[in-house]
Order: sequence, then structure tokens, then C-alpha cells
Amino acid sequence: MIHVSEMAWQAQGEWPLLLLLQLLPLAAALMLWWLKNSSAAKVIGLLAVCCEMLLAIHLYRQFDITVNVMQFAEQWSLLPGYHAAVDGMSVIFILLNALLSLLLVLYIIGRQLDDAAKLFSIILATSSVLMTLFTTVNMLWFLLFSAIELLLAGYLLIHWSSSPEKDLARERYLQFMSAGLLLFAGGVMMLGWNYADATGGVWNFDLLDLLQVPVASHLQSAIFFLLFYGLAIRTPLFPLHGWLPIVAAHGNVALAPVILLGLKVGIYGMLRFMFPLVPEAINEWHLYVTAFAVAGVFYAAILAFMQRNMRRLLAYAVISHTSILIIGLFSLGHTAFQGSVLLAVNFGLATAGLLFMSGFVFRRTGSMLLSRLGGLFDTIPIIGITFLIAGLSIVGMPGTPGFDAVHLILEAAMERNGALVTIAAALGNVFAAGFLLWAFQRAFLTPRQSKAPEAFLETTTPHERLVSLLLILVLVMVGFYSEPWLELIDTPLNALHELYNPHE
Repeated sequence: MIHVSEMAWQAQGEWPLLLLLQLLPLAAALMLWWLKNSSAAKVIGLLAVCCEMLLAIHLYRQFDITVNVMQFAEQWSLLPGYHAAVDGMSVIFILLNALLSLLLVLYIIGRQLDDAAKLFSIILATSSVLMTLFTTVNMLWFLLFSAIELLLAGYLLIHWSSSPEKDLARERYLQFMSAGLLLFAGGVMMLGWNYADATGGVWNFDLLDLLQVPVASHLQSAIFFLLFYGLAIRTPLFPLHGWLPIVAAHGNVALAPVILLGLKVGIYGMLRFMFPLVPEAINEWHLYVTAFAVAGVFYAAILAFMQRNMRRLLAYAVISHTSILIIGLFSLGHTAFQGSVLLAVNFGLATAGLLFMSGFVFRRTGSMLLSRLGGLFDTIPIIGITFLIAGLSIVGMPGTPGFDAVHLILEAAMERNGALVTIAAALGNVFAAGFLLWAFQRAFLTPRQSKAPEAFLETTTPHERLVSLLLILVLVMVGFYSEPWLELIDTPLNALHELYNPHE
């Protein structure tokens, strides 16, 4: 450990890289909140996310994939509970957060908004909070900053929503997220109490310390359900998904959904905290969770085919594929964990692509009803191509990150759960391909119906082309060169594999 100052600050490195990743976007957000000049706000916002992206890349380049310990550890005694450190899984989510923050800023820059500075401020503040979630090893901090992140996303839903029924979306969102936070908080408190009971009354929420005190067997199931349901609501997983279709239909088109769905914080929380702490309960209940996930795949796929609103269709696509991801996680093997993390990253990129392209379409047509769209490919082909590639990435076509991810998950599901679950997951993936390709065909290829009102469709702007090309480039690069990312997450996931497969 290197003492950086006399204030009991400790960092495992020459400078506090993780703290800088958290504070840089926060400083820019505070500056932008009081700024009135939209042009200056765009420059500051873009500069901040570009610097954040460079810091994330520097973290990745300096990370040692051969060491099976948390790296870049930082602690500060003046800030109780501050303990930041990363492993390969954290690094890949940090890179995803930095990239999506950059794309969000580029998406906003191309729009004419009166309060652009405040919007940039909220996006950057959310990026700062997410960096804290992906670097902290303290469960109380994870709980606190999860609440802040959900409040910021709710603020986006309320103030930048285009639907007259946005109040309904806000109420449903707050109801579900409040319930999820309370459940997760209950699990965190029980873990702290278990630690205090074993150590003579000293409460502690640090993951590395909690792992030294095994959770009593009679508490594991209760803690598991509290943590799992709390995180599953925000993931979202069937049957805890009720907020998403309403928020998708009446909330913000792209900004808040990308933050809530693109970064799978719920999946990360399960892998970081839940799976290491309550292995007995997970071994006991994983088949039941898998059964609900299989039901969710088909339930959401069937409802997706019934939708006439592209926003709601994409919402059910999220629910369906989240179920496939959960099947992978609860297959409890090394390839299962690898596939799930890679699919979560692919899911973030592809979902962001679908949502951004939907936002570009909505800006031109003022509608997300498939019956009012059609023939868009002739005017905005790059948006249509990006939508198609993102959709194919979600269903795991070769050449996209989803291909290796889905292959690993199906292989693990076959080994752990047998052919029935694997066939169900594969069929669910085929259904997903069907409704996403159907949405693409209706929106971009089908001729406009004569009864649909004519709309002036402008060609794509430079900012839209930049966002589209960046998404295509990243999806194709990660799809063809997935090996570095699998190597990045291999070592930390080995520990989970050994925990659930001790005989191997």
C-alpha cells in the first residue's frame, strides 16, 4: 500500500485511478448544472466523456489478467465505507459504462434542447454513480449509490418524457424500484447483522470481510431471496418486469432506458455480491429460478409479437433475453458465468443501438406505432442498418458478441440442466429473432400505408451517422475479437466456478 497523503488515504498504485473515474464526470456535472450556454455545455460534456473513456482504456491496459486478486484498491478513512477495487469483471463493465456515456452525449448533441446543459449534467452525474457501483466492494455503498442512480434515471423519465401519460410511467417506475431497493436493503442488513453476530457486535458491509464470515445456513435462503428479488426487479426478470412495458411506452425514448437497461447493474450485483455470499441457497433454489426464466423467455416473446408499438416490443425483447441471461447465470459453471457476462455486455451495446435508432426514428415521425411507420430505409438507411445489426447481435448471429455468449450459455445449460432447458432457451432465441426482424421489416422495409400521415423525413445528420457507425464498429469488433474480453473475465469467474463446483 502507498500512503498518498496524511489523511489515511491508501491506494494500490501511484495515483487514485478509480477515484478519478468517479469524480471526473461528477465535477463536470456540477459545472454544467449552473451553465446556461448550450454550446459550451456540449463542449464540456463531450470533453468529460472522452476523458472518462481514455481513463477506462488506461485502466484496462494496466490491469493484470493473470492475478487473481482485486486490483487498484483504494481506501479513505475520512469517508466511512469507501473501499474501491476492481477485477476483470468490473473492468469490462467500466468500459461499457464509459462507452455508453460517450454515445449518450453524442446522441444529445444532435438534438435541439433548451435545457441541454442540465441534461448533460444528469447524464454525467449518472455516469459517476455507475462508476462507483462498478468499483465499490462495500454493499452499503452499492445500495446507497443504486438508490441515487435510480433517482437520476427517474428524473430523466419525468423531465424528458414525450408522452402525455408520463405520470403513469413515473408512478409505476417509482413503485417497483422502491420495492426493489427495500428488498435489497433487507438482504444487506441481514448480512451486516450476521457479521456482527459472529464478531461480537461489529457491523461490517465490506465484501472482502463478509466473505470471511460464512452466512449461517438458516439465513441463506432469506438473504438470497431478498438480494435476488431486489436485483431482479431492476434487471428486469419475469414476473417482476411490470414496470418496463409502461415506462417504455410512456417514458423517455432512449436516454433513461439506455441507463436502466444497457448497463446490467442487476446482473453485476448478483455476480459481485450475491453469488459469492450465499452459495448454499443458490444451489438449493437455482432450478426454480431457471424454471421461471424459461417461462419468461416464451411469455415475453409471445407478448412481443402482439405489440404494435416499437417501444413496448423492445421492452419485451429485453425481458425475453434477460431470461436467457438468467438461465446462463444459474447454470453455475465457468462457461455459464463467462457467457452471461459477455451476453450482458453485448446486451448493453445492442439495446443501446436499438433504443438510439428508435429515438432517431421518433424524432422524424413523432410516433412509435408500427402501423404509422414504414419505408424508412429509403431515407435513413444507416439507421436501418444499425437497427438490424443491433437486433441480430441480441439474437446471437455469427460476427456479433452475442454469438459466443449464447453459445457458452447453451453449452453450460446443457451440462447443468439437460436438453429440455437448453432447447427451450434456444427456441426462445429463435422467437426473439422473429419479432425483432418483424419490427425491422415493418418500420424500415414495408411501404408506408396510404392512411398513414405523411411526414417530412430528413436525412441523417452527421451526429446520427457518427453514433450509428460507432455502434456498428464496436459490435463488429467485439463480435470478431471476443477472445480478449473472455480472457479479461476468466480469472475472477474461476473463483465462482470453484465455489459451485468444488469436486472439479
